[in-house]
Formats: sequence, structure tokens, C-alpha cells
Amino acid sequence: MADAERPQIYLVTPKTFDPQAFAPQLAAVLDGVEIACLRLALVADAEDDLARAADTCRELAHARDVPLVIDGPFGLVERLGLDGVHLSDGARSVRAARKALGADAILGAHCGASRHDGLVAGEAGADYISFGPVGHSDLDDGAPAGRDLFAWWSQMIELPVVAEGALTPDLVADFAPVVDFFAIGAEIWRQDDPLDALRRMIAPLD
Repeated sequence: MADAERPQIYLVTPKTFDPQAFAPQLAAVLDGVEIACLRLALVADAEDDLARAADTCRELAHARDVPLVIDGPFGLVERLGLDGVHLSDGARSVRAARKALGADAILGAHCGASRHDGLVAGEAGADYISFGPVGHSDLDDGAPAGRDLFAWWSQMIELPVVAEGALTPDLVADFAPVVDFFAIGAEIWRQDDPLDALRRMIAPLD
């Protein structure tokens, strides 16, 4: 159950970054806080740019025994030497991704605030379900995923659940008893010191 232990931290990269400049920041965060998984969320027009970012992230993550998944087409997972994929289209691609990547790949599905989509994605082979945003942001569409959704999921469903999107320390404190992971990214990378920002974000867990 989600409330049996402290939620783990699932780190998400920025959507835009220069790999060479980003590497020291990423290394500092990976060394400063225990990270369960890293998601490459870069939005790039050229696959070469994505490959360079994947190489940088993979080297840093794997050196610390942190798996690396990609937010994007599951066809890139094996080509870029990654550990899995985070699908942003709910349950629609889960079955095809699982068939293509096999049983050992990490496969997550973001399902907005839809309990139904989460259940379907789980039945189709997802390893975890992500709901969000949990907070309010002008950049997010739709209603936030409420605490009641996570509370129901953590009580009724064994599949791990991830909370993400516009997180704050207060939301971390509130949602901690009913989630398995907090996915944190944009909240910290826009700060001058991302490691310090992450530590402050998850301080309620200590």
C-alpha cells in the first residue's frame, strides 16, 4: 500500500535543455537525493538531439543505479539504450508498447485524472500509473487529479501510483500517505539551485 512507506522520488528532466550544461545540475540532484527513476522529457525535433540528451542522462543515471525512461515514442527505448517508456496517452499505447518492449522494460502511463484510464492501462500491462496535475497551473489542461483519486487507488489497487504536476511542499505533505511516487521536474529546474529546491519540496516527507 502507498502509506506503508515513504513515497519515492521520480525525477523528470526539463522539456528543453542543453545536455552539456544540464549534466552538472543533474549529477548534483542524483547525488544529493535518493532518486528511484529518471524520466527524459526533452522535446526535440531532431532525433540526434534526443540521442545526445539520452546519452548524457543514461551515463549519469546508470552510474548511480537509477533507471532511465523516456517520455515519448516507445520505439526509441531500445535504440537509445533506455530502460523503459512513460506514455502520455493514457491506456491507448500500453498494450503495443508492452508487446514491443517485452516484460522487463519499465512501462508507465499518464492517465490525467481518469480512474477508468488508469485501470485499463494497468490491465494492459503498465507497471505504474501516473495521475496529474495534482496542483493548479496555467500550463496544464483540465481539472487537477484530486487526493480522493489517489486515496481510492492506494486502497484498492496494488499497481504503484505516481502524483505529478504543479507540486508544492503542502501538496507533498497532503498526498504522501496515498501515493507511491512523486514525479518532480519543472518545479525545481526553474530554480537557481535545483537540489536545494528539491530538498525543500520533499522536506515534509522527513
